[in-house]
Amino acid sequence: MWIALNICLYLSLNYVSAASILRPHNCQLQGRFRINGVYQDGDVILGGLFEVHLFTVFPELSFRTEPDPPYCEKFNMESFQHAQTMAYAIDEINKNPNLLPNITLGYHLYDNCVMLGMAFRAAISLASGTEESFSNLNCTGPPPVIGIVGDPSSTPSIAISSVLGLFRVPIISHYATCSCLSDKTKYPSFFRTIPSDAFQVRAMVQILRHFGWTWVGLLYSDDDYGIYAYLSFKQEMQLFGGCVAFSEILPNDNNPRNIQRIMGVIQSSTARVVVVFSTLSYLLPLMDAVVLQNLTGRQWIASEAWATAPVFQTPHFLPFLRGTLGIAIRRGEIQGLYEFLLHLRPSNDPKNNMLRIFWENMFLSTYTTYTDVSGLRAAYNVYKAVYALAHALHDLMQCEEGRGPFSGNSCADTINLKPWQLVHYLKKVNFTTGFGDQVSFDKNGDALAIYDVLNWHPSYDGSVRVQAVGVVNEGSTTGMVLTLDEDPPRSVCSESCPPGTRQATRKGLPVCCFDCMPYAIECTVCPDEFWSNPEKDQCVPKIVEFLSYEDPLGISLTTASLLGTCICAVVMVIFCHHHNTPIVRANNSELSFLLLLSLKMCFLCVLLFIGQPQLWTCQLRHAVFGISFVLCISSILVKTMVVIAVFKSSRPEGRSAMKWFGAAQQRCTVLVLTALQVVICAVWLSTASPTPHKNNQYIRSKIVYECAIGSVAVFSMLLGYIGLLAAVSFLLAFLVRNLPDNFNEAKFITFSMLIFCAVWIAFVPAYVSSPGKYAVAVEIFAILASSFGLLVAIFAPKCYIILVHPERNTKKLRNYVTPWQQYPDKKTSAYFRVNT
Repeated sequence: MWIALNICLYLSLNYVSAASILRPHNCQLQGRFRINGVYQDGDVILGGLFEVHLFTVFPELSFRTEPDPPYCEKFNMESFQHAQTMAYAIDEINKNPNLLPNITLGYHLYDNCVMLGMAFRAAISLASGTEESFSNLNCTGPPPVIGIVGDPSSTPSIAISSVLGLFRVPIISHYATCSCLSDKTKYPSFFRTIPSDAFQVRAMVQILRHFGWTWVGLLYSDDDYGIYAYLSFKQEMQLFGGCVAFSEILPNDNNPRNIQRIMGVIQSSTARVVVVFSTLSYLLPLMDAVVLQNLTGRQWIASEAWATAPVFQTPHFLPFLRGTLGIAIRRGEIQGLYEFLLHLRPSNDPKNNMLRIFWENMFLSTYTTYTDVSGLRAAYNVYKAVYALAHALHDLMQCEEGRGPFSGNSCADTINLKPWQLVHYLKKVNFTTGFGDQVSFDKNGDALAIYDVLNWHPSYDGSVRVQAVGVVNEGSTTGMVLTLDEDPPRSVCSESCPPGTRQATRKGLPVCCFDCMPYAIECTVCPDEFWSNPEKDQCVPKIVEFLSYEDPLGISLTTASLLGTCICAVVMVIFCHHHNTPIVRANNSELSFLLLLSLKMCFLCVLLFIGQPQLWTCQLRHAVFGISFVLCISSILVKTMVVIAVFKSSRPEGRSAMKWFGAAQQRCTVLVLTALQVVICAVWLSTASPTPHKNNQYIRSKIVYECAIGSVAVFSMLLGYIGLLAAVSFLLAFLVRNLPDNFNEAKFITFSMLIFCAVWIAFVPAYVSSPGKYAVAVEIFAILASSFGLLVAIFAPKCYIILVHPERNTKKLRNYVTPWQQYPDKKTSAYFRVNT
C-alpha cells in the first residue's frame, strides 16, 4: 500500500500536471526529472538502473515554493563499474557480426541513489522517454527502451515491475533476490540473473548446521529484501532445530538512537553468531557503531548484498569483521573489460552527467575499486543480463514469417516492436558465456541457484582478503564443501547436558535454552535392540553376534570341515582303486562306500552352522545333521550285524543265518532305519520349523543371532534316535569284539562307537554352558570330532594294510582254520570265513 502511495505522490508532484495540455498533433512533456545518467544512441535502446550513489538527500519542504529536486551523495565506484560493464557488453555485442547483425544497440543508464522514489522516477523516464514533445499520437514505432537491466534492489524492483509489468516491459535484475519476485502472476515480465533469496536462506542454514551453530542473532534491512529473507530464515531455522536469539530491523533513516538500541541488544545477547540480511546502505551506520564501541568476538554471516562490499574490506573494519563468512554469487571473468574501464573519457553532454561526477570523485576515492576485475560477481550478472536481452532480440529477429510463435504463426514486427514479444523469447533464451557459464531462466524467471562461500582473512597490507572456501549448489550431489583456517567460535544458548542430567526448558525462552537438571529415579529404557553407551546418556545399537566365516574360529572350523571331506574323498578313491581286494570286499563293500558317503555329508553339514542364520539354513542344518548321522550309524550297525551273522553261520546250528541276512536285507535295513529319521525331520519342519531368532537374554549388551529349534520335543526325538542307534551298535560290537578273523571289524567298530558316545555325552554340558556363538562352535566341534573318530577308527586300519602292507591283503590269510587247531574252547575260538 505504501508503495502505491509513494508512486502516486511522485507522479502527482513531479511528473504529470493536473491539467495536461493536449495540442492537436503534439504531446508536450510537462516536467523533467533530475536524474544522473549515461547515454549512447542506437537503433534499439536498452535501459539500466544502478546504485551509483548510496544516499538521497531531500530538500526541506516549505510548502510556499516548488521544492528543489532531491540530489544524491556518496559516490559508489563499485556500482559505477556495474554500469560501465553494461556499456561494455553493449559495445561488445555491436562489434559481434554473429549477434544482432545490422542492428546497433544503445543504452540509457540511470542512477537510482538507493531510494525507491529515485528508482521509480528513473524507470518511468526509461519507459516513457525524455523527448520534449511527441507528435505520433498513434503510438507506433519502437518504444523508448526495449528492456531494462536492473534495479539491483528488491523493493524498487517490486514497485517498478508492478507498473511496467502491466505493459510487459522486460526487466532483468542482476541483484534483486527477494523470493516474492518469483511470483509470475504479479511480475510477469521480471527476470533475474541472480538466485532467489529462498535458496540463499537455505545456503546460510546449511553453514549454521555445518558448524553446529544453533543460537544466532538476526539483523535485516527495512525493505522487501530484508523482510522476506527474515521470514524465510525463521522458518528454515525451525526446521533445522536452531533458535533465533534476537531479530532486529535496521532502520532506513539511520537514526542514531535506533542504532544504539540494536548495539545494546547485540552486546547483551549470548549469541556469538550474527546473521545479516541487508544492503550496504542500511548496514554502514551499524558497522560504524561496531567500530566505535569496539564490539569484537562475534562471527558475522553476510548475505550476498554485502559479502563482497569493498567498503568493509579495509584495515578500519578488519579487527571486527575478520573471519566473516559470506554468501556470494558466482564469480566470473569478462575479457576486455579492464581495458574498456581504463579508456573512459569525460563528456560535456548533460545526458552523460554521471561521467562528470565520476571524474570529480576519481581523486577522492579508491581508483582500484573501479578497475578491479579480479572478482566480478554483480558486474558479471549485469553482463549476463545484457546478453540475455541481446540473444532474445536476436531470436526475435531470426523469426521466419508463417512459422512464428504469435497468433496466426506470425512474427514480431521489427519496425513496431512490442516489449511483450521480447518477453516471449526471454523465457526460452539459453546460451553460454565466454567464461563457460550457462544462462537460462526457469518458469519463475530465476537463474541457476549456485553460490560461493567466502571467508574474510587479513591481508599483508592490513586490509581484508576475501577467499572462496566452498560452494553451495542446490543441484549438486556432494552438498556443501567448507574449510576454515581456524576453529570457529561456539554459539549455543545452553551447553549440552553432562551425563546423569536432563534438559529442562526455560520458561518463555526458545527450546535451545535449557537448564541441566539431575535425574531423579526416572531413566529411559532402551529398546530391545539397543543398549546404553558407557556415558549412560544415549541408546546405541547392540552388537549382533553370530559365528561368521570371517571369524578366526569360523575359519578354523570351516577348514576342519573341508579337510574331513577331502579325507573321505581320498579314502573313497583308494577303495575304488582296490575294490577287488579282500579287505575292501569284507563285510559288504557297499556298506563301506555308503558309510564314507554319509561321513562326507556329516563333514559338509557343518557349513550350514556357520554364517548369519537364515530361514533355509536354520531348517536344513539340523535336518541334514540328523539324517547324515543316522545313515552313518545305521551302516555301522548293519556291518556289526553282518559280523554276528557270519559268526553264527560258521556254527552247525546257525548255517542258515546268512540266508536271511544277505545283501538285499542289509540295504533294506539301512534304508528303513534312515527313513524313520527322514519322517521325524519332515514332521518337525512342517509343524514347528526352526527360524532365525535374535536372542538378547544370554548377554544383555549383545544380540546373539541364532536358530530357534522350534519344537524341543521333536528335536529331542531326533537326537534320541541317533543315540539309540549308537548305543545298539556299540553294544553289539562290544559283544563280538573278540571274534577271530583277519578282517573282523568288531574291535574297530567298538572303538569308534566308544569315541562317538563319549563325544556326544561331553557335548551336552559344554553346549549348555557356552554363551552366544560359542554354543554353535561347540556343536560343530562335536560333529567334527565324532566324524573324525568314525573315519579314523574304521578306515585307517584298512588303508594302512592296503597302502603299507599289501601282502596281508590276500585270500590265503583268510582261509578257514578248524577251531580246535587254534583254540581248545570251541565256543570262543572259531575262525570263520567272512562273507564276500
